[in-house]
Amino acid sequence: MHLTLDLDSEIPIYLQIRDRIVESIARGEAKEGDPLPSTRQLAADFGINFHTVNKAYDLLRNQGIIRINRKSGAVIRRDAATGPPEPGFVEDWEERMRVLLAEATVHGLDREDVARRCAAILAGFAPGEKAAL
Repeated sequence: MHLTLDLDSEIPIYLQIRDRIVESIARGEAKEGDPLPSTRQLAADFGINFHTVNKAYDLLRNQGIIRINRKSGAVIRRDAATGPPEPGFVEDWEERMRVLLAEATVHGLDREDVARRCAAILAGFAPGEKAAL
């Protein structure tokens, strides 16, 4: 898995790590059972504090996307083929989506442009994934 971070971004590094891992899974680059780098290794690769990586991994674990244990380390738990979403996911996702759509509206994007952009992003994800417009 290849991760790219913008260390000068206003987006916290731990969220960038979380987002890049989720995107990698959605594109089919990382699948259920694939290992992730250790927190110390990923931190060393980017020259960041390992607690930052740990925060990203904890967030992914709490969201049910990865599992962490002492023997195997961090491993992808869910991918697009895993099955239906876990309870509560859709409601939380809709709330986050509502804010993103509100931001698009405030910045002047019309419905057609938003729908076109969403479709283009979805097209970049793994074949057979279940999201649809």
